[in-house]
Amino acid sequence: MKTDEGYSHALGNRQVQMIAIGGAIGVGLFLGAGGRLHAAGPALVLSYAAAGLAAFFVMRALGELVLYKPTSGSFVDYAADFVGPWAAFASGWMYWINWAFTGIAELTAISIYVSMWAPQFPRWLTALIALAFVLTVNLLSVRLFGELEFWFALLKVVAICAFLVIGLVLVIFGLDLGGNSAGIANLTAHGGFFPHGFPVVLMSLQSVIFAYASIEVIGIAAGETKNPRQVIPRAINGVIWRIAIFYIGSVLLLGMVLPWTSYGPDQSPFVTVFAALGAPWAADAMNLVVITAALSSCNSGLYSTGRILRAMARKGEAPAFAGLLSSRHVPYGGILITATVFVAGVVLYYFVPERAFNIATAIASLGVVTTWGTLVLCQIRLRRAAMQGLLERPPFRMPGSPYTGWLTLGFLALVVLLMPFADADQRIAFFCIPLLVVTIAAGWRIVGSRHRAEVPVE
Repeated sequence: MKTDEGYSHALGNRQVQMIAIGGAIGVGLFLGAGGRLHAAGPALVLSYAAAGLAAFFVMRALGELVLYKPTSGSFVDYAADFVGPWAAFASGWMYWINWAFTGIAELTAISIYVSMWAPQFPRWLTALIALAFVLTVNLLSVRLFGELEFWFALLKVVAICAFLVIGLVLVIFGLDLGGNSAGIANLTAHGGFFPHGFPVVLMSLQSVIFAYASIEVIGIAAGETKNPRQVIPRAINGVIWRIAIFYIGSVLLLGMVLPWTSYGPDQSPFVTVFAALGAPWAADAMNLVVITAALSSCNSGLYSTGRILRAMARKGEAPAFAGLLSSRHVPYGGILITATVFVAGVVLYYFVPERAFNIATAIASLGVVTTWGTLVLCQIRLRRAAMQGLLERPPFRMPGSPYTGWLTLGFLALVVLLMPFADADQRIAFFCIPLLVVTIAAGWRIVGSRHRAEVPVE
C-alpha cells in the first residue's frame, strides 16, 4: 500500500522502534564524547543531562504533532500549518543543512575509525566507499533501509549495553585498567569534577546537542509506518528513557571507569576503555560497532533529507529534481542532492583533516537547534489552536506545555548564543548564521513571489 505522497507503508513496528533507537545513539556519542571529556572533564555529564531534558520535551512535542497528523514532511508540514509557509521553507532547508554537515562529520568519523586498522589507506577513499554503500541502500528501497537500520541499531544497543554492564562491574569492584583503578573517585581525583571550570561545560552544549541529533527521524518515518498512532507513541517513549540510560549513563560511567585525561578526540572513548582492558579483540569489536554507528547516521541522513526535500519540491520550494520518485517509491532526487554535498565534505576533510569533524558538527548543530525549535513552537501553536476549539488535541501530549516549551526554546537560544565564546570551530559556525539567514531569506523571496503569482485573481 502507498500513501498519497507516493510512499509505501513498508516500515513495521520492529523497524520503527529500532530507527528510533538508532537515531538516539550516534557518532556524537561514540566519537565526540572522547574529545569533550578531555576538554570539559567529568562535569560533561551535566551538559548531557541538560541537553537530554531538552530532547525529552522535543520528542514529546514531536509525538503530539505526529499523532495530530502523521506525514513524511514532518516538521516542514507542521511549520506550514502552525507558523506559516516561510517557516516551513526555512526549517526545511536548515534541516537539510543539519544533515548535509552531519553526513560530512560521519564520513570523517568513519575514516578515523578505519585508520585504526589501516593507517596507510587513504581516508578520503574510505569516506567515498562508505558513502557509496549507504547511497545504494537508500536508492534500492525503504524496506531495505529499515532492515539495515534495524541491525545497525541492534549492534549499537548491544555494544552500549555491554559497556554499561562491564563498566558497572569495573566500578563496583574497583578493578584496575592500565594502572588506574575504576571507581567513583575518578570523577573528582584528577583535578576535580570541574577541572577546567564550569564555563567550559557550558561551552560544550553545542557539541552535546549535536550528539542528540537525529532523534527526530522517527517523525519523518511516521509517513511510512503502519499504524503510526499506535507505533509512534511507544517508540518516542522508548527513545526518552534510552537517552537517560545510553547517553547520560554512558558518559557518567566513562568518567568513573578511567580518568577523564585518558580520553581524546582521535579515538572513540568506548574503544579506549576496551583497549585498556587488555583485550585487543574487544577494542576491535567496539571499533566495528562505532563504524556501523556512523554508517547508520549517514543512512538516516540520506533517508530523512530525501523525504524532506521531496515534500518541499512538491510545493515548489526545492529544485524539481528533488521531487522525483522511483518505481520503488524512493525519492531519489533529494537523496542524490544530499549525497553530492557529502562528496564535497570529503574535499573539506582533505584540506583540514584535523578540524573537519568539529567544523561540520558545529554547523550541523545550527540545523538541529532550528529543527528542535520548530517542533516545539509548532506544538505550542497546536495547543493554542486546540484551546480555541479549532482542532482536537491528540491524547499523547507534551507535559507542562506551554511553559516547558518556552523553557526549551530559551535553552536552545542559549546554546547558539554561547557559540562565539567557545572554540574557533564553533565561532566559524556562529558567523555562518548571517550568511544562512540572508541566503534563506533570498530564497524565500523568490519562492514566495512565485507562490503569490500562482494564486488566481478573483
